[in-house]
Amino acid sequence: MARKFDQSRRLQRRAERMIPGGVNSPVRAFRAVGGDPPFIVRGQGSHIWDADGNDYIDYVGSWGPLILGHAPPTVVEAVILAARNGTSFGASTPAEADLAEVVLSAFPHVQKVRFVNSGTEATMSAIRLARAYTKRKHIVKFEGCYHGHADALLVKAGSGVATLGIPGSAGVPEEVAQFTLALPFNDTDALEQAFHNFRHQIACVIVEPVVGNMGVVPPVRGYLEALRTITQRDRSVLIFDEVMTGFRLAFGGAQELYAIRPDLTTLGKIIGGGLPVGAYGGPSEIMDLVAPLGPMYQAGTLSGNPLAMAAGYAQLRYLQDHKEIYAKLDKLSGELVAGVAAAAKEAGVPMTYNRVGSMFTWFFTSGPVTGWDTASKSDTESFGRFFRTMLENGVYLPPSQFEAAFLSAAHTGKDIQETIAAAKQAFALAHA
Repeated sequence: MARKFDQSRRLQRRAERMIPGGVNSPVRAFRAVGGDPPFIVRGQGSHIWDADGNDYIDYVGSWGPLILGHAPPTVVEAVILAARNGTSFGASTPAEADLAEVVLSAFPHVQKVRFVNSGTEATMSAIRLARAYTKRKHIVKFEGCYHGHADALLVKAGSGVATLGIPGSAGVPEEVAQFTLALPFNDTDALEQAFHNFRHQIACVIVEPVVGNMGVVPPVRGYLEALRTITQRDRSVLIFDEVMTGFRLAFGGAQELYAIRPDLTTLGKIIGGGLPVGAYGGPSEIMDLVAPLGPMYQAGTLSGNPLAMAAGYAQLRYLQDHKEIYAKLDKLSGELVAGVAAAAKEAGVPMTYNRVGSMFTWFFTSGPVTGWDTASKSDTESFGRFFRTMLENGVYLPPSQFEAAFLSAAHTGKDIQETIAAAKQAFALAHA
Protein backbone atom coordinates (compact mmCIF):
# COMPACT_ATOMS: atom_id res chain seq x y z
CA MET A 1 0.00 0.00 0.00
CA ALA A 2 1.34 3.43 -0.97
CA ARG A 3 2.50 5.62 1.85
CA LYS A 4 0.67 8.84 2.56
CA PHE A 5 2.48 12.14 3.02
CA ASP A 6 -0.53 14.43 3.57
CA GLN A 7 0.66 15.92 6.84
CA SER A 8 4.21 16.41 5.54
CA ARG A 9 2.82 18.20 2.47
CA ARG A 10 0.80 20.53 4.69
CA LEU A 11 3.84 21.23 6.85
CA GLN A 12 5.94 21.90 3.75
CA ARG A 13 3.43 24.40 2.34
CA ARG A 14 3.26 26.13 5.72
CA ALA A 15 7.07 26.35 5.94
CA GLU A 16 7.35 27.72 2.39
CA ARG A 17 5.31 30.76 3.41
CA MET A 18 7.96 31.74 5.97
CA ILE A 19 11.26 30.02 5.08
CA PRO A 20 13.07 30.16 1.68
CA GLY A 21 12.07 26.96 -0.11
CA GLY A 22 10.49 25.80 3.13
CA VAL A 23 13.85 24.51 4.35
CA ASN A 24 16.79 25.71 6.44
CA SER A 25 19.32 23.70 4.41
CA PRO A 26 18.82 23.35 0.63
CA VAL A 27 19.14 19.58 0.05
CA ARG A 28 16.18 18.96 2.38
CA ALA A 29 13.85 20.39 -0.29
CA PHE A 30 14.23 17.19 -2.42
CA ARG A 31 14.68 19.30 -5.57
CA ALA A 32 17.33 16.86 -6.85
CA VAL A 33 15.28 13.70 -6.31
CA GLY A 34 11.66 14.83 -6.66
CA GLY A 35 8.75 13.88 -4.47
CA ASP A 36 7.65 15.22 -1.12
CA PRO A 37 10.14 15.65 1.71
CA PRO A 38 8.88 13.91 4.85
CA PHE A 39 8.84 16.00 8.01
CA ILE A 40 10.59 13.97 10.69
CA VAL A 41 9.11 14.00 14.19
CA ARG A 42 10.95 11.20 16.00
CA GLY A 43 14.00 8.97 15.86
CA GLN A 44 14.96 5.88 17.83
CA GLY A 45 17.91 3.62 17.16
CA SER A 46 18.22 3.04 13.41
CA HIS A 47 14.71 4.29 12.59
CA ILE A 48 12.93 7.61 12.09
CA TRP A 49 9.22 8.47 11.83
CA ASP A 50 7.58 11.28 9.89
CA ALA A 51 4.53 13.41 10.65
CA ASP A 52 2.27 10.93 8.83
CA GLY A 53 3.47 8.02 10.97
CA ASN A 54 5.65 6.46 8.26
CA ASP A 55 8.62 4.47 9.58
CA TYR A 56 12.03 4.44 7.83
CA ILE A 57 15.39 2.74 8.26
CA ASP A 58 17.64 5.80 8.37
CA TYR A 59 20.98 5.99 6.56
CA VAL A 60 21.42 9.76 6.95
CA GLY A 61 21.85 9.93 10.72
CA SER A 62 21.76 13.74 10.75
CA TRP A 63 24.48 13.57 8.04
CA GLY A 64 26.88 11.44 10.02
CA PRO A 65 27.15 12.39 13.69
CA LEU A 66 24.63 9.87 15.05
CA ILE A 67 27.10 7.01 15.12
CA LEU A 68 25.26 5.46 18.09
CA GLY A 69 21.87 5.88 16.40
CA HIS A 70 18.97 8.14 17.31
CA ALA A 71 18.38 9.08 20.94
CA PRO A 72 20.99 6.80 22.55
CA PRO A 73 20.32 6.77 26.32
CA THR A 74 23.87 7.77 27.27
CA VAL A 75 23.64 10.98 25.19
CA VAL A 76 20.01 11.82 26.02
CA GLU A 77 20.62 11.48 29.75
CA ALA A 78 23.71 13.71 29.54
CA VAL A 79 21.76 16.44 27.71
CA ILE A 80 18.85 16.31 30.19
CA LEU A 81 21.20 16.59 33.16
CA ALA A 82 23.07 19.51 31.60
CA ALA A 83 19.84 21.33 30.64
CA ARG A 84 18.58 21.13 34.20
CA ASN A 85 21.55 23.25 35.23
CA GLY A 86 21.05 25.84 32.47
CA THR A 87 21.21 25.84 28.69
CA SER A 88 23.85 28.52 28.08
CA PHE A 89 25.94 30.99 30.04
CA GLY A 90 28.28 32.68 27.57
CA ALA A 91 30.97 31.85 30.13
CA SER A 92 33.41 29.00 30.70
CA THR A 93 32.18 25.68 32.10
CA PRO A 94 34.07 22.56 33.25
CA ALA A 95 32.47 20.53 30.43
CA GLU A 96 34.58 22.30 27.80
CA ALA A 97 37.86 20.95 29.18
CA ASP A 98 36.26 17.52 29.71
CA LEU A 99 35.45 17.25 26.01
CA ALA A 100 38.78 18.81 24.99
CA GLU A 101 40.63 16.07 26.88
CA VAL A 102 38.88 13.34 24.91
CA VAL A 103 39.49 15.10 21.58
CA LEU A 104 43.19 15.54 22.35
CA SER A 105 43.48 11.87 23.30
CA ALA A 106 42.21 10.84 19.86
CA PHE A 107 44.41 13.14 17.73
CA PRO A 108 48.11 13.07 18.71
CA HIS A 109 49.06 16.23 16.79
CA VAL A 110 46.32 18.28 18.50
CA GLN A 111 47.77 19.93 21.59
CA LYS A 112 45.08 22.59 21.83
CA VAL A 113 41.54 22.79 20.49
CA ARG A 114 39.00 25.60 20.11
CA PHE A 115 35.28 24.75 20.07
CA VAL A 116 32.91 26.60 17.74
CA ASN A 117 29.29 26.09 16.68
CA SER A 118 29.52 24.36 13.28
CA GLY A 119 31.80 22.75 10.76
CA THR A 120 31.62 25.92 8.67
CA GLU A 121 32.97 27.97 11.58
CA ALA A 122 35.69 25.39 12.18
CA THR A 123 37.02 25.37 8.60
CA MET A 124 36.68 29.14 8.20
CA SER A 125 38.65 29.68 11.42
CA ALA A 126 41.30 27.09 10.57
CA ILE A 127 41.99 28.80 7.25
CA ARG A 128 42.21 32.20 8.91
CA LEU A 129 44.65 30.69 11.40
CA ALA A 130 46.74 29.14 8.62
CA ARG A 131 46.97 32.51 6.90
CA ALA A 132 47.97 34.17 10.16
CA TYR A 133 50.63 31.52 10.78
CA THR A 134 52.15 31.57 7.27
CA LYS A 135 51.45 35.21 6.42
CA ARG A 136 50.27 34.03 2.98
CA LYS A 137 46.99 34.58 1.08
CA HIS A 138 46.32 31.66 -1.27
CA ILE A 139 44.55 28.46 -0.24
CA VAL A 140 44.09 25.16 -2.06
CA LYS A 141 40.87 23.15 -1.96
CA PHE A 142 39.63 20.36 -4.19
CA GLU A 143 36.81 20.18 -6.71
CA GLY A 144 33.73 18.53 -5.22
CA CYS A 145 34.92 18.96 -1.64
CA TYR A 146 32.63 21.00 0.61
CA HIS A 147 34.01 22.76 3.67
CA GLY A 148 31.03 24.85 4.68
CA HIS A 149 29.55 27.99 3.18
CA ALA A 150 32.28 30.54 3.93
CA ASP A 151 32.89 32.73 0.86
CA ALA A 152 36.34 31.46 -0.05
CA LEU A 153 35.27 27.82 0.15
CA LEU A 154 32.31 27.86 -2.24
CA VAL A 155 34.54 27.64 -5.30
CA LYS A 156 33.75 24.33 -7.10
CA ALA A 157 32.24 22.98 -3.91
CA GLY A 158 30.45 19.69 -3.36
CA SER A 159 27.47 18.79 -1.15
CA GLY A 160 24.33 20.87 -1.78
CA VAL A 161 26.16 23.10 -4.26
CA ALA A 162 26.84 20.06 -6.46
CA THR A 163 23.38 18.62 -5.82
CA LEU A 164 21.65 21.76 -7.04
CA GLY A 165 24.01 22.20 -10.00
CA ILE A 166 25.23 25.61 -8.81
CA PRO A 167 28.78 26.48 -10.01
CA GLY A 168 29.55 28.47 -6.89
CA SER A 169 27.40 31.01 -5.11
CA ALA A 170 26.01 34.43 -5.83
CA GLY A 171 27.28 37.03 -3.41
CA VAL A 172 30.89 35.83 -3.36
CA PRO A 173 33.14 38.65 -4.64
CA GLU A 174 35.76 37.75 -7.23
CA GLU A 175 38.28 39.54 -5.03
CA VAL A 176 37.70 36.84 -2.39
CA ALA A 177 37.53 33.85 -4.73
CA GLN A 178 40.75 34.78 -6.55
CA PHE A 179 42.83 33.47 -3.66
CA THR A 180 41.20 30.01 -3.75
CA LEU A 181 42.84 27.45 -6.02
CA ALA A 182 40.44 24.57 -6.77
CA LEU A 183 42.27 21.43 -7.93
CA PRO A 184 41.08 17.95 -8.95
CA PHE A 185 41.08 15.50 -6.04
CA ASN A 186 43.46 12.51 -6.23
CA ASP A 187 45.68 14.29 -8.79
CA THR A 188 49.19 14.70 -7.38
CA ASP A 189 50.54 16.26 -10.58
CA ALA A 190 47.98 19.10 -10.39
CA LEU A 191 49.00 19.77 -6.80
CA GLU A 192 52.70 19.83 -7.69
CA GLN A 193 51.97 22.26 -10.53
CA ALA A 194 49.98 24.60 -8.24
CA PHE A 195 52.81 24.72 -5.71
CA HIS A 196 55.28 25.37 -8.54
CA ASN A 197 53.16 28.24 -9.90
CA PHE A 198 52.50 29.75 -6.45
CA ARG A 199 55.76 28.91 -4.68
CA HIS A 200 55.78 30.18 -1.07
CA GLN A 201 52.36 31.82 -1.61
CA ILE A 202 50.01 29.04 -0.48
CA ALA A 203 48.93 29.36 3.14
CA CYS A 204 47.20 26.00 3.36
CA VAL A 205 45.71 22.99 1.67
CA ILE A 206 42.32 21.96 3.05
CA VAL A 207 41.04 18.50 2.20
CA GLU A 208 38.48 15.94 3.24
CA PRO A 209 40.89 12.98 3.66
CA VAL A 210 37.98 10.77 2.63
CA VAL A 211 35.62 12.94 0.61
CA GLY A 212 31.98 12.74 1.66
CA ASN A 213 30.52 15.71 -0.18
CA MET A 214 30.51 14.47 -3.77
CA GLY A 215 29.52 11.10 -2.48
CA VAL A 216 32.20 9.04 -0.78
CA VAL A 217 35.53 9.19 -2.62
CA PRO A 218 38.57 7.70 -0.87
CA PRO A 219 42.14 8.83 -1.53
CA VAL A 220 44.10 6.74 -4.01
CA ARG A 221 47.19 5.01 -2.69
CA GLY A 222 49.92 7.51 -1.85
CA TYR A 223 47.80 10.62 -2.35
CA LEU A 224 47.56 11.76 1.28
CA GLU A 225 51.27 11.04 1.70
CA ALA A 226 51.96 13.31 -1.30
CA LEU A 227 49.81 16.06 0.24
CA ARG A 228 51.84 15.82 3.42
CA THR A 229 55.20 15.85 1.62
CA ILE A 230 54.37 18.76 -0.70
CA THR A 231 52.93 20.99 2.03
CA GLN A 232 55.85 20.32 4.37
CA ARG A 233 58.33 21.11 1.60
CA ASP A 234 56.69 24.49 0.96
CA ARG A 235 55.96 25.15 4.65
CA SER A 236 52.28 25.32 3.91
CA VAL A 237 49.69 24.22 6.48
CA LEU A 238 47.86 20.94 5.80
CA ILE A 239 44.29 20.99 7.14
CA PHE A 240 42.32 17.77 7.40
CA ASP A 241 38.61 18.54 7.36
CA GLU A 242 37.38 15.65 9.48
CA VAL A 243 33.93 17.11 10.10
CA MET A 244 32.51 13.87 8.63
CA THR A 245 35.34 11.40 9.16
CA GLY A 246 36.54 12.33 12.65
CA PHE A 247 35.47 9.68 15.22
CA ARG A 248 33.46 8.09 12.37
CA LEU A 249 36.02 6.04 10.41
CA ALA A 250 38.07 5.32 13.51
CA PHE A 251 38.29 6.87 16.96
CA GLY A 252 41.15 9.01 15.63
CA GLY A 253 39.43 9.66 12.30
CA ALA A 254 40.88 9.28 8.82
CA GLN A 255 44.31 10.38 10.01
CA GLU A 256 44.44 7.31 12.26
CA LEU A 257 43.17 5.08 9.47
CA TYR A 258 45.75 6.31 6.95
CA ALA A 259 48.53 7.15 9.44
CA ILE A 260 48.95 10.75 8.23
CA ARG A 261 49.39 13.73 10.56
CA PRO A 262 48.05 17.06 9.31
CA ASP A 263 48.95 20.41 10.87
CA LEU A 264 45.37 21.37 11.73
CA THR A 265 42.21 19.28 12.08
CA THR A 266 38.62 20.44 11.91
CA LEU A 267 35.79 18.48 13.51
CA GLY A 268 32.02 18.74 13.50
CA LYS A 269 28.70 17.44 14.73
CA ILE A 270 29.85 14.05 15.93
CA ILE A 271 31.79 15.66 18.80
CA GLY A 272 28.51 17.16 20.02
CA GLY A 273 26.48 13.96 19.88
CA GLY A 274 24.48 15.51 17.04
CA LEU A 275 24.05 18.93 18.65
CA PRO A 276 25.45 22.02 16.85
CA VAL A 277 29.21 22.09 17.39
CA GLY A 278 32.52 22.26 15.61
CA ALA A 279 36.20 22.47 16.53
CA TYR A 280 39.63 23.16 15.12
CA GLY A 281 42.89 22.13 16.70
CA GLY A 282 46.57 21.56 16.23
CA PRO A 283 49.97 22.07 17.86
CA SER A 284 50.39 24.84 20.43
CA GLU A 285 52.80 26.68 18.12
CA ILE A 286 49.92 27.38 15.75
CA MET A 287 46.97 27.44 18.15
CA ASP A 288 48.59 30.01 20.42
CA LEU A 289 48.03 32.57 17.66
CA VAL A 290 44.30 32.42 18.46
CA ALA A 291 42.91 35.22 20.66
CA PRO A 292 43.22 35.89 23.56
CA LEU A 293 46.81 34.55 23.32
CA GLY A 294 47.50 35.83 19.82
CA PRO A 295 46.34 38.18 17.06
CA MET A 296 44.01 35.79 15.14
CA TYR A 297 40.53 36.73 16.33
CA GLN A 298 37.63 34.29 16.54
CA ALA A 299 34.79 34.26 19.04
CA GLY A 300 31.25 33.01 19.63
CA THR A 301 28.72 33.43 22.42
CA LEU A 302 27.49 29.83 22.15
CA SER A 303 30.90 28.24 21.51
CA GLY A 304 31.42 25.45 24.01
CA ASN A 305 27.79 25.60 25.15
CA PRO A 306 27.09 23.13 27.97
CA LEU A 307 24.47 21.05 26.14
CA ALA A 308 26.71 20.25 23.17
CA MET A 309 29.70 19.65 25.44
CA ALA A 310 27.74 17.22 27.62
CA ALA A 311 26.30 15.33 24.65
CA GLY A 312 29.67 15.15 22.91
CA TYR A 313 31.51 14.00 26.01
CA ALA A 314 28.97 11.23 26.61
CA GLN A 315 29.16 10.00 23.01
CA LEU A 316 32.94 10.15 22.66
CA ARG A 317 33.57 8.48 26.01
CA TYR A 318 31.21 5.69 24.95
CA LEU A 319 33.16 5.27 21.70
CA GLN A 320 36.43 5.38 23.61
CA ASP A 321 35.24 2.54 25.85
CA HIS A 322 33.66 0.51 23.02
CA LYS A 323 36.07 0.70 20.09
CA GLU A 324 34.82 -2.67 18.89
CA ILE A 325 31.93 -0.66 17.41
CA TYR A 326 34.14 0.28 14.45
CA ALA A 327 34.68 -3.36 13.40
CA LYS A 328 30.94 -4.01 13.64
CA LEU A 329 30.16 -0.93 11.57
CA ASP A 330 32.68 -1.95 8.93
CA LYS A 331 31.28 -5.48 8.67
CA LEU A 332 27.61 -4.46 8.43
CA SER A 333 28.37 -1.64 6.01
CA GLY A 334 30.26 -4.03 3.77
CA GLU A 335 27.31 -6.44 3.71
CA LEU A 336 24.85 -3.66 2.94
CA VAL A 337 26.81 -1.96 0.19
CA ALA A 338 27.82 -5.19 -1.55
CA GLY A 339 24.27 -6.58 -1.28
CA VAL A 340 22.69 -3.58 -2.96
CA ALA A 341 25.39 -3.49 -5.63
CA ALA A 342 24.83 -7.19 -6.36
CA ALA A 343 21.11 -6.55 -6.75
CA ALA A 344 21.85 -3.73 -9.20
CA LYS A 345 24.17 -5.97 -11.22
CA GLU A 346 21.59 -8.74 -11.34
CA ALA A 347 19.02 -6.25 -12.64
CA GLY A 348 21.43 -4.83 -15.22
CA VAL A 349 21.54 -1.39 -13.57
CA PRO A 350 24.87 0.43 -14.08
CA MET A 351 26.22 1.13 -10.60
CA THR A 352 29.51 1.40 -8.77
CA TYR A 353 30.11 2.11 -5.12
CA ASN A 354 32.69 3.55 -2.78
CA ARG A 355 32.90 2.74 0.91
CA VAL A 356 35.28 3.52 3.74
CA GLY A 357 34.15 2.07 7.05
CA SER A 358 30.59 3.15 7.74
CA MET A 359 30.51 5.87 5.04
CA PHE A 360 29.33 4.83 1.57
CA THR A 361 27.74 5.91 -1.71
CA TRP A 362 26.13 4.01 -4.57
CA PHE A 363 26.95 5.90 -7.77
CA PHE A 364 24.68 5.35 -10.75
CA THR A 365 27.55 5.10 -13.20
CA SER A 366 29.47 2.12 -14.55
CA GLY A 367 33.03 3.37 -14.10
CA PRO A 368 35.09 3.91 -10.95
CA VAL A 369 34.61 7.22 -9.10
CA THR A 370 37.88 8.86 -8.02
CA GLY A 371 37.02 12.57 -8.15
CA TRP A 372 34.43 15.11 -9.21
CA ASP A 373 35.03 14.54 -12.93
CA THR A 374 33.92 10.90 -12.58
CA ALA A 375 31.30 11.42 -9.84
CA SER A 376 29.55 14.04 -11.97
CA LYS A 377 28.95 11.45 -14.73
CA SER A 378 26.42 9.67 -12.49
CA ASP A 379 22.88 9.30 -13.80
CA THR A 380 21.07 11.54 -11.32
CA GLU A 381 17.65 10.74 -12.80
CA SER A 382 18.18 7.04 -12.13
CA PHE A 383 19.34 7.87 -8.62
CA GLY A 384 16.21 9.98 -8.09
CA ARG A 385 13.94 7.09 -9.11
CA PHE A 386 15.88 4.73 -6.86
CA PHE A 387 15.66 7.18 -3.96
CA ARG A 388 11.89 7.62 -4.30
CA THR A 389 11.22 3.88 -4.49
CA MET A 390 13.45 3.21 -1.49
CA LEU A 391 11.60 5.91 0.45
CA GLU A 392 8.28 4.32 -0.47
CA ASN A 393 9.69 1.01 0.78
CA GLY A 394 10.72 2.48 4.12
CA VAL A 395 14.40 3.28 3.55
CA TYR A 396 15.60 6.85 4.04
CA LEU A 397 18.74 7.67 2.02
CA PRO A 398 20.50 11.00 1.49
CA PRO A 399 18.32 12.93 -1.03
CA SER A 400 21.27 13.52 -3.36
CA GLN A 401 23.57 11.41 -5.52
CA PHE A 402 26.43 13.54 -4.20
CA GLU A 403 26.10 12.96 -0.45
CA ALA A 404 27.47 10.19 1.75
CA ALA A 405 25.26 7.70 3.53
CA PHE A 406 26.06 6.45 7.03
CA LEU A 407 25.52 3.36 9.14
CA SER A 408 25.13 3.54 12.92
CA ALA A 409 25.84 1.08 15.71
CA ALA A 410 22.06 0.81 16.14
CA HIS A 411 21.57 -0.78 12.71
CA THR A 412 20.96 -4.53 12.76
CA GLY A 413 21.37 -7.42 10.38
CA LYS A 414 17.60 -7.29 9.91
CA ASP A 415 17.85 -3.64 8.81
CA ILE A 416 20.49 -4.61 6.27
CA GLN A 417 18.46 -7.45 4.79
CA GLU A 418 15.30 -5.33 4.59
CA THR A 419 17.27 -2.59 2.80
CA ILE A 420 18.72 -5.04 0.26
CA ALA A 421 15.21 -6.45 -0.35
CA ALA A 422 13.88 -2.91 -0.89
CA ALA A 423 16.68 -2.24 -3.37
CA LYS A 424 15.82 -5.40 -5.34
CA GLN A 425 12.25 -4.14 -5.64
CA ALA A 426 13.48 -0.71 -6.73
CA PHE A 427 15.68 -2.17 -9.47
CA ALA A 428 12.91 -4.50 -10.64
CA LEU A 429 10.54 -1.55 -10.99
CA ALA A 430 13.18 0.39 -12.93
CA HIS A 431 13.15 -2.35 -15.59
CA ALA A 432 9.44 -3.12 -15.48
